[in-house]
Amino acid sequence: MKVSAVIAALNEEATIGEVIRGVRPYVDEVLVIDGHSTDRTREVAEEAGARVVLDRGRGKGDAIRIGFREAAGDIVVLIDADGSHDPRDIPRLIEPILQGTADHVSASRLLGGSSELHGTFAEFLRLTGSSFVTACINHRFGVRLSDSQNGFRAIRTAVARKLRLVENRTTIEQELIVETLRAGYRLVEVPSHEHRRKAGRSKVSVSKLWWRYLLSLVRLLARSTRARR
Repeated sequence: MKVSAVIAALNEEATIGEVIRGVRPYVDEVLVIDGHSTDRTREVAEEAGARVVLDRGRGKGDAIRIGFREAAGDIVVLIDADGSHDPRDIPRLIEPILQGTADHVSASRLLGGSSELHGTFAEFLRLTGSSFVTACINHRFGVRLSDSQNGFRAIRTAVARKLRLVENRTTIEQELIVETLRAGYRLVEVPSHEHRRKAGRSKVSVSKLWWRYLLSLVRLLARSTRARR
């Protein structure tokens, strides 16, 4: 099975080259879905050997859907552009799919540890919110996941294209989890350590966007309840 890495990026010129070089030994193609960066992200990505596709300016969720559409591989690996994920964990992510025991494999920072999710009130809020969302998903679907918000995951391309994905922002992470479970596909977690981003600043402010995560969760769970009836 061929593997495509999809990297959604916006103004990540300082790290995108290193991320691409890190994933290339483990995948057959690298796609960078660029959010109309105003720095040299696209140029650096192409120099590092990636194919660059412009998104429609709607956010990370839309960029990921474009990545699923453009990917040539049988498996898509999603990895962030800021260097916080360890590409050496890609074999661990795709192994359950290769073995035929999973359709979607999510990396867990709660199992693998995080260098970010502790130390400040902002990080406390982020961890608390993530845990709440994960607990709601576990209760609704009768599963026992530990991390619903990590952007590092692998999914069979054919499965990804069948999911009803509509979220445009970083709420795409929880939507991928919910829609996989709602559709009856096999989802497992593997541990992976999250490092601090290597440069720049995060594009996500949980203190400003928490209500979007909550609203998205309510919509997703309501949709899955209607589908079950």
